[in-house]
Amino acid sequence: MSSENTQHEKYYVPDSSIWPLIGAIALGLIAFGAAHYIIEWSNEEAGFGHWVLLAGIVVLVVMLIGWFRDQINESHQGLYSEQMGRSYRQGMSWFIFSEVMFFLAFFGALFYTRMIAVPWLGGASNNAMTGEVLWPAFEAIWPLTTTPDGRETQAMGWGLPFINTLILVTSSVTLHFAHHGLEHGKRGALKLWLALTIVLGLIFLSMQMYEYVHAYRDLGLTMQSGIYGNTFFLLTGFHGMHVTLGALMLIVMFFRVLKGHFNKENQFAFEASVWYWHFVDVVWILLFVFVYII
Repeated sequence: MSSENTQHEKYYVPDSSIWPLIGAIALGLIAFGAAHYIIEWSNEEAGFGHWVLLAGIVVLVVMLIGWFRDQINESHQGLYSEQMGRSYRQGMSWFIFSEVMFFLAFFGALFYTRMIAVPWLGGASNNAMTGEVLWPAFEAIWPLTTTPDGRETQAMGWGLPFINTLILVTSSVTLHFAHHGLEHGKRGALKLWLALTIVLGLIFLSMQMYEYVHAYRDLGLTMQSGIYGNTFFLLTGFHGMHVTLGALMLIVMFFRVLKGHFNKENQFAFEASVWYWHFVDVVWILLFVFVYII
């Protein structure tokens, strides 16, 4: 009885690595240091929390550099199979999905506050309760710029954020051109458009920092400015952190491009960075509409 030979796709099994253990140690140091630093900062006491936090961040950076270096070397040695590529794509897809749910939670908090909590607290049947729990002069309006202690803040306008929106949308266009250059083997266009995307991303972050300085210095808008200040800084601040992460990813991609990495067949790291950048762009557009305009 003859047996028919079947061609099977090879399955890549990575070698043992110490980097997951190093990463776990880094995250433990960050959690421990951050908790103690907050306690010390709240009690105005000197302590070691900030040093532990800094050590955790340094160890985490070392882990990321070492682990990604090993993966890049493995890829260039031809060790990865199609199965490995599918695993990377599924992993990045689930990561972006988790980020979508993360921002949905904050948008949900904004919706609940504006559309349910504030109108309910301002209802005629609740006037006595709001006067006792909140303050007698409470008005059910948004943005809520009066705090219980009588401080008045100002809402953030949309002029500067609109310029930032144009910058971020433009950066998605330039990144698309960079990806197009990679797909068609145009290395010069790839480098030019990718560099321009990074510059636009850094300009966006710089303008957001200026916006925060303007909010604190000129508008009196801080994290202590009640629910409006909380939702404003949580949404824009976490988005800024994601833009920072995306910019770091693109900077790493830029240096890899300079070293001659990536081609039409082997480019997932670059592609994943493109996905992530477009994701933060879409989130900002929604954020601009619901936080600044409506």
